[in-house]
Amino acid sequence: MAEKMFGTDGVRGIANVGFLSVENVLRLGRAAAYVFRNSNRRSRIVIGKDTRISGYMIENALVAGICSMGCDVLLVGPLPTPGIAFITTSMRADAGVVISASHNPFEDNGIKFFGSEGFKLPDEVENRIEELVVSAKIDSLRSTAEEVGKAFRIDDAQGRYIVFAKSSFPRDLDLNGLKIVVDCANGAAYRVAPAVFSELGAEVITIGANPDGVNINAGVGSLHPEALAAAVVEKHADLGLALDGDADRVIFVDEFGEVVNGDKLMAICGRRMLRERRLVKDTVVATVMSNMGLELALRELGGKLVRSAVGDRYVVEMMRQEGYNFGGEQSGHMIFLDHNTTGDGLISALQVLSIIQREQKPLSELAKVMISLPQVLLNVRVRERRDIASVPRIAQAIKDVEAVLSGKGRTVIRYSGTEPLVRVMLEGENKQQIADLAEQIAGAIREELG
Repeated sequence: MAEKMFGTDGVRGIANVGFLSVENVLRLGRAAAYVFRNSNRRSRIVIGKDTRISGYMIENALVAGICSMGCDVLLVGPLPTPGIAFITTSMRADAGVVISASHNPFEDNGIKFFGSEGFKLPDEVENRIEELVVSAKIDSLRSTAEEVGKAFRIDDAQGRYIVFAKSSFPRDLDLNGLKIVVDCANGAAYRVAPAVFSELGAEVITIGANPDGVNINAGVGSLHPEALAAAVVEKHADLGLALDGDADRVIFVDEFGEVVNGDKLMAICGRRMLRERRLVKDTVVATVMSNMGLELALRELGGKLVRSAVGDRYVVEMMRQEGYNFGGEQSGHMIFLDHNTTGDGLISALQVLSIIQREQKPLSELAKVMISLPQVLLNVRVRERRDIASVPRIAQAIKDVEAVLSGKGRTVIRYSGTEPLVRVMLEGENKQQIADLAEQIAGAIREELG
């Protein structure tokens, strides 16, 4: 089976190789412009990026491809992914493009798209774009003469997004009295994040805010909270928050330097929304990876949890289909559809901070609303992707483990959407037991697919 161009979050891989080679990116830009083109007027597509050195190269290839199809480009420069979704809808553009590999190291990059309404693309639209590129049909489609597009720079995009993010914070509250450490991951939010929190009155201590093109996510950000935790304790801060490279997710550390992950943040926010009768259908949407403790915490107040496939766009799809307004992932992606169309690390952080200010309780106390069941996650590198259920040895290993858990735990075995990995997640009552059981399954995967 040929490798697919689009994964769970757009196109991602090593910059200037394979699907992300300059030649292919140009064709991808052309194909996307063809699909998004508006027949009634001159079409416009927004492009933003994070701080990776390869972003310049990919940006220029995309601009060339899009303009060659007769669409204009609006360039916003480094801006969080949710900021690009916002600018796309604010400018009434036909689509938005984000150049980022999110939490991945700097040598990787990626391209993901938003439609005109600010939502990530459904599979069928991605498949149309991919088919145009892979089949080379796009090569025969192009504009000429005065129909060729132009590129414009939107100089005030960061300011627009700062104002937009702040508008999600209750007008009767501010952040006066809070000392916050903000870890920008040397990524897309290195300017806007400190501005948002300081303009609302917080004393802000910033780390990971000196990007040089190669240090994005390097020892900082939501996947590496150690530096943040140390800074919170050292500076006697009230809390800290860490974004990832494109700032669509956030995790917190409390005043003691303890990590508060996405599940606990969803429990804090979901319970508050339940009390204020703002949680539509009393339901939070999470993925199969979220801890059962979240479900129990919501149930205490009459709420419920429903689960989607892994990936924030699948969370959003379920929310839109069923009319829910809040959901997210254990990784810190949280989607407040009352405020934005996609995961937004800044808006999510502001919702948590508003609860801290409203209830006048430290984060460590608020986080006690959820008790996590022991959970183990192993990442197993594989050389090929075969249907796991069709590999007898692996299928039997999973069956044996589920028999041992006997309904008192969960197994989630899935391929990563962005890396050559199988993720083996087990949840249960005994940490050592589920660690041993997870290794049984991982061992079978290594032998068969590694």
